[in-house]
Amino acid sequence: MAGGAVDDPAARDRLAQLVALRTPSGAALLAEAAAAYGTSGGSSSTARELAVGARLRAEGVPAELVAAAFTQAELRRRAAAKFVLADRMFFTRAGLEQASSQAAAEHRASRFAGRARVADLCSGIGGDASALGPGREILLVDRDPVHLRMAELNAGVHGARTVRACLSDVRDVDLDGVDGVFVDPARRSGDRRLGSGACEPPLPWCFALTDRVGAVAVKAAPGIDLGQVPAGWEVEFVADGRDLKEAVLFSPELATSPRRATVLRAPSRGATPTAVPSTEAGRLGDEGVEPRGRAGAVSLVGSPDSTATESPVRVGEPGRYLYDPNPAVTRAGLVGELARQLDAWQLDPMIAFLTSDEAMATPFARLLRVEAQQPFDVRRLAADLRARGISALDIRRRGLAGDVDALRRRLLPRRRDLVPGGPAVTVVMTRLREEPWALICVPESPPG
Repeated sequence: MAGGAVDDPAARDRLAQLVALRTPSGAALLAEAAAAYGTSGGSSSTARELAVGARLRAEGVPAELVAAAFTQAELRRRAAAKFVLADRMFFTRAGLEQASSQAAAEHRASRFAGRARVADLCSGIGGDASALGPGREILLVDRDPVHLRMAELNAGVHGARTVRACLSDVRDVDLDGVDGVFVDPARRSGDRRLGSGACEPPLPWCFALTDRVGAVAVKAAPGIDLGQVPAGWEVEFVADGRDLKEAVLFSPELATSPRRATVLRAPSRGATPTAVPSTEAGRLGDEGVEPRGRAGAVSLVGSPDSTATESPVRVGEPGRYLYDPNPAVTRAGLVGELARQLDAWQLDPMIAFLTSDEAMATPFARLLRVEAQQPFDVRRLAADLRARGISALDIRRRGLAGDVDALRRRLLPRRRDLVPGGPAVTVVMTRLREEPWALICVPESPPG
């Protein structure tokens, strides 16, 4: 690693353990730890771990190295939800928590297609480097020597061949010759989460990187104040399923739309990661859906005020179907664009629920079939639910105040009221004609 010495004794010890785990005997130790850790968990798994750990220490393996191997076994199992090749990667607890998933990183890496030398600033354990590295030279920069070394190794696991690692504060790094920068500023300091909107280095410093490199992408919290984003930058909101994970800010050189909503899909187990193809970069597909990156992500693009300037979204009575837009869509201000694609309308101009009389498949909203509707009244609603013999209850609320958990207890005070094999019901609390309204819905399989 270039750029600085490792002065922290604890970091030197962890680096030494990492070196030891990469030897043939260390690989065998990792294999034993993974086998002992198992996949089922519970008391039997714990007993197995204790027995194997005790045997290894009795055989002369240093206790610290045994502990490091078992930590990696645990983290690799947890990381399998994020990375296809997790069983070959190295992690710390904090590094895994903060790392981008493989699907998010691969989707993002497509923006850098055609750029030969990319810098990954605040690289952490290399979640993004693993997608950025194949097919180009990559510069990794981080102040944590353990994370930096793990980022090198993890990028190599995913096919990166030309990797330079620099142990440094990102503000001190020479970016001459770099033609793309990705930066994931820290939102934690040690175990402490920084205040709302705060990060290190600060966002203004990240935006100013364009004074040196035109192509810049910045990862940010999904709750970012959009007033902080400079003019001409694109804001992409990324959800893993329906879980809104992050915002990514793209400089004008990389931007293709003011706003974007992206829904990630998990990579296929057993797939071999490869360099991200560039053929889809910057190209719109049919109906405003952009197939960027690999098949693990779909994007809805458009201007947040496009429907206001072209054709306002209709407002009307509930149809046969209800669409609950993905949080990435609502955060990106693209509910109107989604309504246009679905030929749907809103129940209220200020509420994101969409409705229509025809069911259409979309990755950008949950589809529900409206079974009944009524003015919101807890007692009447509870009686209706009991009469239906439901097996599960979900509550969605938009446009109305109230505690969802308290409402659930009033609608379903006893678990024995649930009927095995009965319908799973979603109660939608919203506003219609300026009145509190309830819709009783069931999940609907998209057509086709």
